[in-house]
Amino acid sequence: MQLSTTVSDLGVLVDSQLSMADHVASLCQSCFFQLRQLRLMRSSLTDDSAKTLLHTLVSSRLNSVLYSVSGRLLRKLQTVQNATAHVVTWSRKFNRITPVLNELHWLPMVQRVQFKLALIVFKCLRGLAPSYLTDDCVLVSSMAGRRLLRSADTRTLYVPRTRTAIGARNFAVAGPRVWNSLLPELQMLNCTVCTNAAKLKTFLFLAVSVSENF
Repeated sequence: MQLSTTVSDLGVLVDSQLSMADHVASLCQSCFFQLRQLRLMRSSLTDDSAKTLLHTLVSSRLNSVLYSVSGRLLRKLQTVQNATAHVVTWSRKFNRITPVLNELHWLPMVQRVQFKLALIVFKCLRGLAPSYLTDDCVLVSSMAGRRLLRSADTRTLYVPRTRTAIGARNFAVAGPRVWNSLLPELQMLNCTVCTNAAKLKTFLFLAVSVSENF
């Protein structure tokens, strides 16, 4: 019997190298199939209906599980997002995509993955996430022996040490690392999830704008 090189876990295809290449390939194939079907019926949909439908079938699948995949795979995923944006807005394939994404208020893939991950950490700190995720988000101020550190006066999270690139993709490492990179005002916990999401998205949009200007 021939052994499979990939396994499916909660809808995610995991290969033997943990590269996510098979998952991204399957995701792109599935999303482009959905886009081809929806493009045929786009004229029968309102803009809001098309945006909701495409978000459900395509955009919602571009999530935090894709953190730290290779640049090559991210470019493939960005192509999926670009194609989705063109279908929603009726824009042409070769039009500049940045204004289209800004019109839809969609973050590019790199920032989108960071946004999803930071929002999960926020929910963990607010007690709105499962315990198996919440247990990985530990404030430095709550750790014995670290309360005298300067970081203990902030909402900095403890980041476990890892020596491998695969280890760095673990939520226990990636989540706190992304959270610690945020501005202090984005780490406030006395707001709702929606308010935090809006502030975080604005911050990431500004970061994209600054990077494009340099």
